[in-house]
Amino acid sequence: MFRLFKHYIPYPVFFLGLLDFCLLVFAAETSWAFRASQIGMSAGSIYDHPLPVISFSLAIEVALIAVGVYGAEALQSLRFAAARILVGISLGIIFLSLMAFLLPGITLWRSISLYAMLSSICLLMAVRMVLGTLLDMSVFKRHLLILGAGPKANRIAELSTKQESGFIIRGFVNMNDGPAIVTNAINRSEIENLPKHVMNLGVSEVVLALEERRNSLPVADLLTIKTTGVHVNDMSSFMERETGRVDLDSVNPSWFIFSDGFSSGRRLSTIFKRSFDIVLSLLLLILTGPIVLLFAALIKLESRGGAFFKQERVGLYGQRFNILKLRSMRADAEVAGKAMWAEENDPRITRIGKFIRKVRIDELPQSWSVLKGEMSFVGPRPERPQFVEELQTRMPYYAERHIVKPGITGWAQINYPYGASIEDSRHKLEYDLYYAKNYTPFLDILILLQTIRVIIWPDGAR
Repeated sequence: MFRLFKHYIPYPVFFLGLLDFCLLVFAAETSWAFRASQIGMSAGSIYDHPLPVISFSLAIEVALIAVGVYGAEALQSLRFAAARILVGISLGIIFLSLMAFLLPGITLWRSISLYAMLSSICLLMAVRMVLGTLLDMSVFKRHLLILGAGPKANRIAELSTKQESGFIIRGFVNMNDGPAIVTNAINRSEIENLPKHVMNLGVSEVVLALEERRNSLPVADLLTIKTTGVHVNDMSSFMERETGRVDLDSVNPSWFIFSDGFSSGRRLSTIFKRSFDIVLSLLLLILTGPIVLLFAALIKLESRGGAFFKQERVGLYGQRFNILKLRSMRADAEVAGKAMWAEENDPRITRIGKFIRKVRIDELPQSWSVLKGEMSFVGPRPERPQFVEELQTRMPYYAERHIVKPGITGWAQINYPYGASIEDSRHKLEYDLYYAKNYTPFLDILILLQTIRVIIWPDGAR
C-alpha cells in the first residue's frame, strides 16, 4: 500500500485504476476514429477537440470508483465486477448527458457514446479476466515477520487468511511475552541473530504483536533491522493500515498522542469543508425539495402523525442539536420517548418508511442541519444523548468521535452495515476514529462517491 492524502491505497487497486483510465481514453479515441470514418471526417480532428475524450474517460472512471469497482468483492469476482462496471458506465453516461446542457463543447461525445460504451465494457472486462489472478500474486503483497505468538499475533494470522489481505506472513517469533497461541512460531532463543534472520527470510516489514513490551522489546535488534531498510511497525498502526479502522483492542493513549493524524482543525481544510457543505446543502435542498414533499404526503396518507419529526442528537464537542427527518416509523414507535435501537425487519417501520430508508430519502431533510452548520455531509453519524451516555461508559475513546462534526454519511456508513447493538457501535466507532484521525478533503470526496454504492446496493440499511 501507499498513502495518498493520509489514506491508504493498495498498489493493485492504484495500477488497475490507472490502467482502466488509459483503456477508457483508448476506447473513446478509437470510437471517434471509427465514427469519423463513417461520416467522412478526419479522425485526427479529435485532437483539436480533446474535451469529449477527457470528459468521457474522467466521468466513467469517477463513476467506477463510486459504485465500488475497486472494492474487494469486485476485485475477486468477475460477476461482481461485471455488475458494477455496467452500472458505473451507465451512471457516467447519465452524468455526461446532464453536463451536455451546461457544457455544449462536450456534445461531440454523443456521436461516439454507443461505441465508446461497448468498447469500454469489453476492454474493462477483458483486463479483469487477464489480470484477475495477477492482482492477487505475491509480487503485490508485503512479506511480514511477526514478533509475537500470542492472541495479537493470532489475530494477524487470521487476517492474513482473508482473500483480500495485502500481505503474506513468512514467520512468527515467540518473544516469551505471554502464552503462545500460534503453533508454528520459532522461539526467540533459537534465533542467534534476529536481524540476520529477517534478512534471510526476505521480509519487507516486521510487525510488533507483543502482549507485553516491558521486558521483551528487542530495541537494539529493531534498530538494526530498521537501518537495513526493513519497515518496523507496531500492531495498532498495522491494523489501521490493513483494515481502514482504529483497532480498539490494540491501541493505547500513547498511540493516539504520538501517531500522525487528528489534524481536522487545519484552517484550509475547515474552510473547504464548510464551503462545500454550504454549496451542496443549498443545491440538495432546492433539487430534492419536490421529492421530500412528495414522500411527506405519502407518509401522511399511510399513517397518522406528522410527516417530519425532530430528534435530539449529540454533535461537535458534545453539543446537542435537533435533526429533521422524514418519519419512517409509526407515530407511537417509542413509548414515553424512550430511545430504542432499530432492529432488522423492525415492525415499527411503515411500508413507505422501509422504502425511504433503503434509498436514504429520509435523510434528505438533514441538509438543513448541514446548512446551519450543526452537521456536515461527511462525518460520524450523530447519536442520541441516551445512547452516547451509555456508550461512553462501555467503550474507550468514544468521546473522541465528537472532535469532528457529525455527518449524513461517513466512513463507518460505507464500510459497516447498519448498527443496532453495543457491539455494532464498537465496530462503527473504530471506523469513526479512523476518519477523525485521517480526515482530508480527499477522504470526504471518496466517502461521498462510495455513498452512491451504498444507495444502489444498500448493504445493511434498515
